[in-house]
Amino acid sequence: MARSSLIQIRVDDALKKDAEALFNDLGLDMPTAIRLFLKQSLLHNGIPFAIVRTDDFYNDYNLQVLKKSIQQLEHGKGTTHELIEAGDE
Repeated sequence: MARSSLIQIRVDDALKKDAEALFNDLGLDMPTAIRLFLKQSLLHNGIPFAIVRTDDFYNDYNLQVLKKSIQQLEHGKGTTHELIEAGDE
């Protein structure tokens, strides 16, 4: 039998509660879910899911609009506006 090691982590109470509910719905307990994550990390030689920023501003559509706007400004097609701060209105 392989030796086992103890891993202790601290998480927010709500996160633990929500994760336990999810894992219970999947027929898992917390230790089994964590072991699955660790095993999948080893199989993938990294985190077993995509880790991405959720900054929606720099999506493909907005980048295309920005590029088009820059091109228009470079060709003299644009107007200058003063920046109005939210508190200045």
